[in-house]
Order: sequence, then structure tokens, then C-alpha cells
Amino acid sequence: MKVVHLPRTLAELWPLLEQEPPGRMYCGGTDLLVQMRSGEVDPAALICLERIEDLQGVREEHDCLWIGAGTTHTSLLNHSLVGWRLPILVKALETLGSPLIRNMGTIGGNICTASPAGDTLPPLYILDAEVTLRSRERARTMSLQAFITGPGRTQLAGGEILAGIRVKIPEGYNVHHFEKVGQRRALACAIASMAAMLRVSSSGVIEAAHLAWGSVGPTVVTSTAVEESLIGEKLSQDILDKVAGLVRHAVSPIDDIRASSDYRREVSGNLLLRLAAGPLVF
Repeated sequence: MKVVHLPRTLAELWPLLEQEPPGRMYCGGTDLLVQMRSGEVDPAALICLERIEDLQGVREEHDCLWIGAGTTHTSLLNHSLVGWRLPILVKALETLGSPLIRNMGTIGGNICTASPAGDTLPPLYILDAEVTLRSRERARTMSLQAFITGPGRTQLAGGEILAGIRVKIPEGYNVHHFEKVGQRRALACAIASMAAMLRVSSSGVIEAAHLAWGSVGPTVVTSTAVEESLIGEKLSQDILDKVAGLVRHAVSPIDDIRASSDYRREVSGNLLLRLAAGPLVF
């Protein structure tokens, strides 16, 4: 039987992180419980962070939103500030798991799991999100892109937790799109996904573009070349067809039980074409 620690404050948490052998931290535990059931991990003890109020909630700070790492996906979907300020994140959260998973899972867990298929990661990459890391001695901040170093790997140090995410509120973007392709229409892990924010003029010219692809590389894939190829062009099927070829060269997918690398590469380019497929501007 596992010992489960339930600290209610950060002051109660720090001594637990210094114990030997170290316990495994979790909040919602939606990924950890699957790993334990399969025998992939067998931690000496568990440290649940879900009761620590300092790790929860959403607040506006000048031109940013701060999101506590322990905030559940459902809480974010229901939060008026997130819906108003970060529609691209909402679109991704709506596709994440089932209502039960969204009720338990947290945005901090999705980040620290560091899966290339994590649904919140492509939106957070194009939003230039920063993570705040805390230990007993210090707090430090770095970009999300620097924090995630590979599948399941992050810059989280011993005795340190992900406390929150800071996202600059995007201004002037009138196209917000997230889409993922899986083996079924719901409750699917992404074979490939894409998040996109564009600023398009009244005449249809793309003035700014931010794009990111998930599940097609060891981390989320971004491409300055793809973004720059769109700027100054009319948002049309013709230009998207042309730039889709650059996308297929930018990604570096693998073969696995869900899809081949060739299929993922093709789908990554095809997802770009969806930007001209419907009424995406609001």
C-alpha cells in the first residue's frame, strides 16, 4: 500500500520533497495512475498537490494571465477570463480527453508529462507561455519551449515544482484555430495536431502568424520559415497549398502503433489547409 501525502500549503510541501526515497508528485494523476497500473513506475510514496491553494486559479496581471499549475482543465474551460483572453487554449481544452479526465487533470500535469501529443502544448507554445518554478529556496521563470526538453523530459530540478504558467494576452489576432487528428473522433490521443493564430486584414492579407504542431516531433514543432511564408499573402487555398509543403519538411514524426511517420507528415500539412476551410475569424 502506498503512502499518500496531502499537503495543504507550500510550507507543508517542502519537507516532503526532501525525504528519501523521494515521493512522486502529482495533482490530477490521470497519467501517473495509468503508469502505475501498467507497472511502468512504482514510486516509494505519492505527494498530492491538489489541495494547495497557491497552485490554483486564474488571475489577470497587467497584459498577462497567470494560471496556477494545479488548475483543472474543466475549471479553465469554465473561467470567463480564459474564454475571453485565450480562445485558442479553450479550443484545445475542449478536445482533451473526456469530461472525467478534464475534471481531474490539470494544466500543470499536461505540461510536466511533456508528451509531444499533449493537447495544451501547441496553444501554449504559440502564446509564448512562461513557466514559474518554485522550490523552498527560490523561484525562477523560463519559457515553456526551454522547459520541455524531450518526450517526458523537463528542466524541473529536484525539490522543485511547477507553480504556474504566465501567458501574455494576444492582441489583434482574429483567427484562432486548434485541430487534432486521432484514431477516433473523441477520447483520442493526437496523431497530429495544430494550433494557429493569425492576424488577417480586412482585405484578407495575413499580417502575423503563429503556428505549432503536436505529436510530430520529440517536442512541439514550430517553424519560423512557415510563418514568414504566410505573412503578406492572402489567406487562400492556393497559398496554404504551397506552404503545406514546408510544414511537411519542418516536422519530424516517428512511426508508432497509432500512425506511420509518413501519415503524420502528410496530416501536418493538411491541417494547415483547414485554415481556409471554414469561418475561423471572430
